[in-house]
Amino acid sequence: MGKNGKQFEAAKARVGPGPYPLEEAIPLVQSLKFARFNETVEMAMRLGVNPKHADQMVRGTVVLPHGLGRSKNVLVIAGGDKQKEAEEAGADTVGGEEMVEKIQGGWMDFEAVVATPDMMRSVGKLGRILGPRGMMPNPKTGTVTPDVAKAVREIKAGKVEYRVDKAGVVHAAIGKVSFEVQQLLDNANALAASIIKAKPAAAKGRYVKGVHLSSTMGPGVPVDTVSVEAGAKA
Repeated sequence: MGKNGKQFEAAKARVGPGPYPLEEAIPLVQSLKFARFNETVEMAMRLGVNPKHADQMVRGTVVLPHGLGRSKNVLVIAGGDKQKEAEEAGADTVGGEEMVEKIQGGWMDFEAVVATPDMMRSVGKLGRILGPRGMMPNPKTGTVTPDVAKAVREIKAGKVEYRVDKAGVVHAAIGKVSFEVQQLLDNANALAASIIKAKPAAAKGRYVKGVHLSSTMGPGVPVDTVSVEAGAKA
């Protein structure tokens, strides 16, 4: 395992034991920035679920009130009039079944995929390619839909998809370190509210067990779960 750099260790030393209220954790994460680019701020929530059981899977989407600080490159796979609707909504690339073949050939110049239901017979062939990257269209996340224009606009506006991993943790971006503190706080509250709302009925005991914030290159900052739950209810 490689050693952390001096800048990371210096930033880590400033974190302290915590946990910090969410409204204090955010400016702390911003102050720990040392990379030369505009780092992304990510929230990680450890949940009291066992993802091995289908009835304890946590998955959903949320449109962050202040977006993510950048617009995703969106591909829409549709036919006929739906292609025109997608283009007018701001999709970066639009096409039909030929896009499936293009992706199978190695093309991956996109960050999100939207498809109409009638195209899923062909798009389904891309499961092994798009699935591991978290980009496979799915009705549950609103990316398989006849209303492609709405789907494109939501993704462009800062729609975030989340899914609990094998360790019971949800990781999701909430903006950039250059955002105002209130913007990151609003985004964090929106994400937490969506994850809490998605609590499976089969989940027992404490649901939100731990929360950390971090920037792309920075150390994790422990966050008080009570402040996160309170903000999500506000």
